[in-house]
Amino acid sequence: MAEEQIKEEEKQRALGFIPNFYVTYIPNAAPLTPKQKFELAGRTIVDPVTFGLTAAIAGIQQANNDFSGYGQGAQGYAKRYGAAYADTVTSTLIGSALLPSLLKQDPRYFYKGTGTKRSRFLYAVANSVICKGDNAHWQANYSSILGSLAAGGISNLYYPATDRGAGLTFENALIGIGTTAAANLLQEFVIRKLTPNVPNHDPANP
Repeated sequence: MAEEQIKEEEKQRALGFIPNFYVTYIPNAAPLTPKQKFELAGRTIVDPVTFGLTAAIAGIQQANNDFSGYGQGAQGYAKRYGAAYADTVTSTLIGSALLPSLLKQDPRYFYKGTGTKRSRFLYAVANSVICKGDNAHWQANYSSILGSLAAGGISNLYYPATDRGAGLTFENALIGIGTTAAANLLQEFVIRKLTPNVPNHDPANP
């Protein structure tokens, strides 16, 4: 059953092309096996849209001269691109595959879709720090939080020396949590309407 459901999720693309793999519209979705968690992470990492978004992030960083130690020009852009892509790879593999497999947690967002706008807003924000376990019980999202910290720590290996340190680690972790909360809000209120091939199931209960 999990294999059938994940095949449905891999068809989910907002506007027909933006990956929308890490959301399930099935309230009682079957838990993913470790293999499926790694496959989903791998699909995300090598998706063409991921490369495109990384290119845009690197371009914005270069325009703002973020991480100035990388310099400017083609070489500076290439370094920023490599660092941004490395951030995506490490955070996705650790926070959405490795740790969820070890801690038996589900890396997906479970769409709510019912209740007041306030309750759905709070649900989406809360899901940046809580998640469903493979046992279907809600719990602290150690996978995502520790994954963000681990990815931030690893980033100290390749960011300019002037930007390294504990500050970079915790900054990246907080950015990761904030980005997840924002993405969840988009999932709850916007993205389903833009995503074809959404399975026709009842919304999840709070």
